[in-house]
Amino acid sequence: MNNRFRLLLLLCSLMVTTQALNAAEVIHEEKSLYRDINVVQTGSRRCLIFNVHRGDRNQTCVDVDNRDELVFSYTKMSFAGLLLTPEPKAILIAGLGGGTLPLAFNDLFPDALIDVVEVDQAVVNVAKEFFFFEENANMSVAVTDARVFVKRAGILGKKYDYIILDAFGGDYIPEHLLTQEFLEEVKQIMTEDAVLVANTFSTSRFYDHESVTYQRVFGEFFNFKLPNSGNRMIITQLDPLPPRGNLITRAQSLAPLLEKYGVPLLDYPNRLSTRVDWDMSRRILTDQYSPANLLQGN
Repeated sequence: MNNRFRLLLLLCSLMVTTQALNAAEVIHEEKSLYRDINVVQTGSRRCLIFNVHRGDRNQTCVDVDNRDELVFSYTKMSFAGLLLTPEPKAILIAGLGGGTLPLAFNDLFPDALIDVVEVDQAVVNVAKEFFFFEENANMSVAVTDARVFVKRAGILGKKYDYIILDAFGGDYIPEHLLTQEFLEEVKQIMTEDAVLVANTFSTSRFYDHESVTYQRVFGEFFNFKLPNSGNRMIITQLDPLPPRGNLITRAQSLAPLLEKYGVPLLDYPNRLSTRVDWDMSRRILTDQYSPANLLQGN
C-alpha cells in the first residue's frame, strides 16, 4: 500500500467521522440544580446525557423507531431479578433517567404498583418531553431523595417485592445510598419474597467496599456481570438464594415475554455468580465512613 493510498483512506475515514459527528443533533440542553442535561439525537437514537465531572455520560438511549427495545445492557440486566421474583406486584425504582426502565416494567406488569424516585425535577420533565415517559394510575414519580423516600416508606410500613437501585449523581452513586445504614433501611421495606437489584460499576474503586457492605447486610448475593458491560448488578433477597436449576427454569418460562425488549434472559442464569471476587478485608461503608473518606485517602 503506497503513501498516497494511505492518505486517501485517512481522508475518507476523517470525512465519515465528521459526518457522524455532524449527524448528532443536540435537541435540548439545560442546567438543573444538580447537573447539566443534554438530549442528543443521532438518526433514530435519542440519548439523555448528564454532563458530569469527568466527561459526558449517557443515562438513557432510545430508538425512537423501536421504543420497546432497550438499548443498554445494564438496563436489560435489571430484569435478571425476575429470575428470583417473577411476578412483582409492588416495584420501587430509585433513579428515573429517561424512564425506559419503569416504562418497560409497566408494560410487562400493567397491574403492578410502580413507584419511581427521582431527585431532579428537570430529569422528570425531560423524560416526559423527549423519552415518552408518562405517569399513570399505577406508575408515579416522587421528586425527592431516594434515601428520604425509603426512610419514609419504612415508617409508613410500605413494602415492595422488586426494588431497583439505579440512582447516579456526579460521577457515581450518591454516597449516602451506598452505606450499611441505607441498605438496612431498604431491607425494612422488602417483602419476604422481594428481590433487590442494585446497579453498580464493575470497575469502580469502591467495588470491594460495596461488596462487603452488601454482604454484611444481606449475606450471599448474586454478582451479575456481562463481558460487554462495565456495569455489575448486585442481586439479592432476604431468603437464601435459589439454586441455579430454579433460575434456568424461570428463564425458560419468562424469556418469550422479554423478547420485544431485547432482554436475553436465557443467557443470565449462568452469569449469576456467588463467587467472592473482592477483598474481604475492606472496610464496610457507613454513614461515618463513606466514599468521600476513601477519596481523601482516609
